Amino acid sequence: MKIGIIKEWKMPPDKRVVLPPNECVQLLKKFPDLEIKVESSDIRVFSDNEYAAKGIEVTNDVSDCDVLLGVKEVLNEKLIPNKKYFFFSHTIKKQAYNRSLLKEVLAKNIELYDHEVIVNKNNVRLVAFGRYAGIVGAYNAFRTYGLKFKIFNLPKAEVLHDQQMLINELKEIKLPNIKIVLTGKGRVGNGAKEMLDGMGLREVSVEAYLSQEFKEPVYVQIDVLDYNKRKDGTIINKEDFFNNPSDYVSDFMRFAKVSDIYIACHFFGNGSPYIFTREDAKSPNFNIKVVADISCDIDGPVASTIRPSTIADPIYGYLAETEQEVDYKTPKAIAVMAVDNLPCELPKDASEGFGKSFSEHVIPAFFNNDKDGVLHRARMTQNGKLTERFSYLQDFVDGE
Repeated sequence: MKIGIIKEWKMPPDKRVVLPPNECVQLLKKFPDLEIKVESSDIRVFSDNEYAAKGIEVTNDVSDCDVLLGVKEVLNEKLIPNKKYFFFSHTIKKQAYNRSLLKEVLAKNIELYDHEVIVNKNNVRLVAFGRYAGIVGAYNAFRTYGLKFKIFNLPKAEVLHDQQMLINELKEIKLPNIKIVLTGKGRVGNGAKEMLDGMGLREVSVEAYLSQEFKEPVYVQIDVLDYNKRKDGTIINKEDFFNNPSDYVSDFMRFAKVSDIYIACHFFGNGSPYIFTREDAKSPNFNIKVVADISCDIDGPVASTIRPSTIADPIYGYLAETEQEVDYKTPKAIAVMAVDNLPCELPKDASEGFGKSFSEHVIPAFFNNDKDGVLHRARMTQNGKLTERFSYLQDFVDGE
């Protein structure tokens, strides 16, 4: 089997890659029947020379490869017919801006495997960049706080080499006795937690966080039953929340009253209560000054996230009383960091982590007859049609 690592053409440029040079070397040792070619790229975090130095062929033509691996969406005109492709297609939620991409995939008889739906039999994702979104997002939360209040000026994450350099920068800052609330205990939330722990912040219990004052900055990591409550007052379990989200209302205001920074790393499901609304943000009791919305659902559960921001211009202000965007340094404004492609700021670490997972969970499936069904579950299209698992997208493809 011949794998081609394709150049990322989508703008703004993305420096990440599915398989870094060292990962390619390990795979070639493990699977003698495997060949890997790399499409030449001047933006990739690993240079052409780094691949060539490891004996990996670098070329301008990967059209003879069976399987093509990318990160972001492939431009319609760059799609090669009758190939297997892996990339984030951003179509599984019927994203209108990529409808033409899915139509082109079908028209060109491409077998599309979306990284987002590479899951095990329990529907748990096997490859993801989420941890790195959490790492960079937490760093950016403190950078935003320092800029908002003009008390320190951290460099942008993208100019630092790796996670440890981010942590080293955070260790140098002096924070006042603030409280930081972190929602989410998945990959993203735990990536953010790594940073808070790495910089030496103290984690406290929900009870202590809500009721006590501290002589140092502290944080709390909360899960869905901490910031949501059943309308009838009973306490059941997380499964009940996920199965019956409409039976719940947000209980986040008790955290908003005492928090200075909010780092949002939760997964937001259909029908779940909004975490805080525009009306909540207008309350005189609403104390949050900085929101780092790593989940980045626009006009959704975090009311201050009215648009995504960019790595180039990551912070904007949200003025609750007018529900409008303003300069983030405006005294009453919430400073919002809502970059929607955070792992791009740490491309080397993100690529190495992703590549390790991809090598472990996906590549073997091509050589063991897909015995665990990984490829079967992730295959969105085949023979010019949507597969059964993704047939719900047919009306989207048809433009209905």
